[in-house]
Amino acid sequence: MPKGFLCLVLHAHLPYVRHTEHEHFLEERWLFEAITETYIPLLSTLESLQRDGIPARLTLSISPPLAAMLADPLLQQRYISHLDLLLELAEKEVERTRDTCFAPTARMYLDRFRQARILFSHHYQRNLLQGFKGFQEAGYLEIITCAATHGYLPLLATQQSAVRAQIGTAVQAHTHHFGQPPAGIWLPECAYSEGIDEVLAEFGIKFFFVDTHGLLFASRRPRYGIFAPLRCPSGVHAFGRDVESSKQVWSASEGYPGDFDYREYYRDIGFDLDIEYIKPYIHPDGIRVNTGIKYYRITGRTNHKEPYVPETAREKAAVHAGNFLFNRQLQIDYLAGIMDRRPIVVAPYDAELFGHWWYEGPLFLEYLCRKVACDQDTFRLITPSQYLQLYPVNQTATPCTSSWGNKGYHEVWLCQSNDWVYRHLHMAATYMQELADSRPQAAGTERRALTQAARELLLAQSSDWAFIMSTGTMVDYAVRRTRCHLDNFLRLCRQIREGNIDEQWLNVLEEKHNIFPHLDYTLFRTAG
Repeated sequence: MPKGFLCLVLHAHLPYVRHTEHEHFLEERWLFEAITETYIPLLSTLESLQRDGIPARLTLSISPPLAAMLADPLLQQRYISHLDLLLELAEKEVERTRDTCFAPTARMYLDRFRQARILFSHHYQRNLLQGFKGFQEAGYLEIITCAATHGYLPLLATQQSAVRAQIGTAVQAHTHHFGQPPAGIWLPECAYSEGIDEVLAEFGIKFFFVDTHGLLFASRRPRYGIFAPLRCPSGVHAFGRDVESSKQVWSASEGYPGDFDYREYYRDIGFDLDIEYIKPYIHPDGIRVNTGIKYYRITGRTNHKEPYVPETAREKAAVHAGNFLFNRQLQIDYLAGIMDRRPIVVAPYDAELFGHWWYEGPLFLEYLCRKVACDQDTFRLITPSQYLQLYPVNQTATPCTSSWGNKGYHEVWLCQSNDWVYRHLHMAATYMQELADSRPQAAGTERRALTQAARELLLAQSSDWAFIMSTGTMVDYAVRRTRCHLDNFLRLCRQIREGNIDEQWLNVLEEKHNIFPHLDYTLFRTAG
């Protein structure tokens, strides 16, 4: 029997970006890059482990916006076009770098893009959700959900109906995509405030995650610290993030991703090469963008960069996986000696760290899973649901208000650059609640309009827009999206109240913003 457990949690999320106007929106590249560099490599890692009979247990949250985009035929076709262009560029790069030190890396990219094309188009029939679903059925994954549009729940909680709609819609969408309701949820930004767990309980959610201080500063001091879950009075369990294991992987300055042998993210041929050569493969307007082809390693903390050596980086990933394993053995061995139950170390990360930001991340995961299974017997990988089956009785307490953002609370999502959005979101939620309360049995065009109004409000509530405004990147796009969805919502409200719905315009909105086809607008009704 193992002395304890490691729970690896990957949070996969991207904001909902789907523009029918034309196929050259820069923001859609966020999805395409993540598919190529994170989601397909993660599936390949699981394929490799399954093929060799290596047991692994990972927890993966797939947010409803990401699931909707991965299942969307329009975006699937656009990704194929994106990948075909990338393959053309990679083939040119193999020829261009033939007699240089970059040749092995260029060949590596071409091979990986070809493999991605095969896996996406043929193996998974363009829908990666089916791949993840298959690994859940095989016991390698526990797939959990997130709030409907990644809304920052503590700042929406002035109307409980807004939180209920975010959670209820998420559970509905997850069940539609994966054939079963989720047992757990990744609260957007791990942001919790008292009362949110009661809404989770209403929709059958069994567990969620909070940052370290969310558990340590709970209403009662946790007997086991962060190494066992707390049971909220609602019956939902809260798992706390382990600082040590998280920092080793997450931190670019102190963790593994900053190693000088790993690939340098910020040196891409989209910016390095002559504009006439690279122009067919960037934005049609000549805007330079990342292509994903990068030839340098981190090297050091200066601007000087040496060529990337894939084999050296692969070896370093194996070394780091061994180091992570060793540290978890020491940690769990110590905890097992002072606890009267087997501890659980919860290590949550953004999924896009693995492959997109840290190119060797998927290799690290594969090596780690292999080493856990074959090189030690101190601990084993586990999912939250499995741990709760082993230990169904836990200390009761309420976590404190917290997030995993900068300084641990709400500052990133409520600051001078974005605070203007909340008065509009709160007022819109009040309007939506009034409409849902007064028209619970709407039918026909009125029901469609109410559903689309709920859809527009949910999209406006996305925490991604406030986050982008706070960080100062792509601010115009975030502001435009927030205003667009709120404007659409208010116009629909007015038409519904006046009984004069512009059906032609409604048709356009339903096609353009088509997330959540089974959305139930009555989730916004007053509870009780």
